[in-house]
Amino acid sequence: MALLVQKFGGTSVGSVERIEKVADKVKKFRDEGHDLVVVVSAMSGETNRLIGLAKDIMDEPTPRELDVLVSTGEQVTIALLCMALHKRGCEARSYTGGQVRILTDNAHTKARILEIDENNIRADLDAGRVVVVAGFQGEDESGNITTLGRGGSDTTGVALAAALKADECQIYTDVDGVYTTDPRVVDSARRLDSITFEEMLEMASLGSKVLQIRSVEFAGKYNVPLRVLSSFEDGPGTLITTEDDENMEQPIVSGIAFNRDEAKLTVSGVPDIPGVASKILKPISDANIEVDMIVQNVGEDNHTDFTFTVHRNDFNKAKAILEKLCKELEAREVKGDSKIAKVSIVGVGMRSHAGVATTMFEALSKEGINIQMISTSEIKISVVIDEKYLELAVRSLHGAFELSEKPA
Repeated sequence: MALLVQKFGGTSVGSVERIEKVADKVKKFRDEGHDLVVVVSAMSGETNRLIGLAKDIMDEPTPRELDVLVSTGEQVTIALLCMALHKRGCEARSYTGGQVRILTDNAHTKARILEIDENNIRADLDAGRVVVVAGFQGEDESGNITTLGRGGSDTTGVALAAALKADECQIYTDVDGVYTTDPRVVDSARRLDSITFEEMLEMASLGSKVLQIRSVEFAGKYNVPLRVLSSFEDGPGTLITTEDDENMEQPIVSGIAFNRDEAKLTVSGVPDIPGVASKILKPISDANIEVDMIVQNVGEDNHTDFTFTVHRNDFNKAKAILEKLCKELEAREVKGDSKIAKVSIVGVGMRSHAGVATTMFEALSKEGINIQMISTSEIKISVVIDEKYLELAVRSLHGAFELSEKPA
């Protein structure tokens, strides 16, 4: 029998009825003889409600007190789930992050886990109890309550699985696994049986919102087998694991990710001299604006165009910074476009196959979709296109790489 860490998100525990169903699922696993540690989020909407209360008091709540407040959401859920398990004759004990002793740094609202003391949990497991832990939270060295940021319950689950050397960490959510792309865009999108940590990290960073990026990083670092499952229907889900020889023989492309929240900025007529890129990007970085894709054209008449993308929410702020810089840089003008999108193909098989980029570009060309920027890594190719062509691009690429077909 296995030691399993199971994490249930906010929608999975969004009402008393759903908590009862989670309790049924947990008891089923316990009756099969598995040791279980269950990590839960706050009930759906509860964290937003608590933050709203805080903002009714002050526009910028004190981070320490905000952590004290929002951590109570998970405390409600762990108690209710334990009560539901007790009702079913299943021994269970609840723990807040601090009671487990999930030690974090002191960066309130976005803390990082430093260490976990698993002794209390192991004692309860040895006594035959289900252990129910509040996700999303811990405490710092001074005993202050801290929270891990949005989606932090995934990270709690993976961190506990790593500390306990669990056989598997199961993330229960409102989807039944990781798909080749968003099924709302492509009807024939297929659930993947497995995907590598590397591919999942790329998918998550490129717009797929199934898992929090930090949880995937943590699982990959400590080699924790991670499985995404549905809370509402039975099924095998998607296993996220390390790359092996068998996975290397899987299809060249595993999935297509996309992001609508992109904007593009171009500084035209910049002097083509060493150091100009840092002069443009340093003020952007100093304003805490993240830059994604960067393209610098070949110089002509000792001048060049410098283009990069940012999150759409940062577009106006970044454009204003560049317009102030324009005179200092002796550049011609600043142009911007906030109606772009990024589409990416991801797959470890791309390492050992030629012609992937050609297939991608031909598929987009057939639909009359112009590529504005290109970025590549070993296992991904990303392109920036006009936002109005996003769904058409995703559908055409999904067809070109035959992602609806189950691999042999």
